[in-house]
Amino acid sequence: MGELKILSARGGVTFGVRVIPRAKKNEIVGVQEGELRIRLTAPPVEGAANKALVDFLAQELDVRRRQVEIISGMKSRSKVVRISDISPAEVRRRLAS
Repeated sequence: MGELKILSARGGVTFGVRVIPRAKKNEIVGVQEGELRIRLTAPPVEGAANKALVDFLAQELDVRRRQVEIISGMKSRSKVVRISDISPAEVRRRLAS
């Protein structure tokens, strides 16, 4: 397992996420190649997995849904997300707990 690559960006952070849809439960699996690997129960159809990802990250990082934005990879398993109003150190701390 590697370390999550988190970049500071316009009042927040961005980082890569690798989504594994149709899992048994929503969970963070770990970090691989600098990306956060997340299993989601939602299927990858009609944006269901993207919505589930935003909901899950908001819950895990204890932020509002509107602070979480998928900025690339809407139709891919590899995505880049932006979390506003949070520091890289705070993201690491919240993911570790």
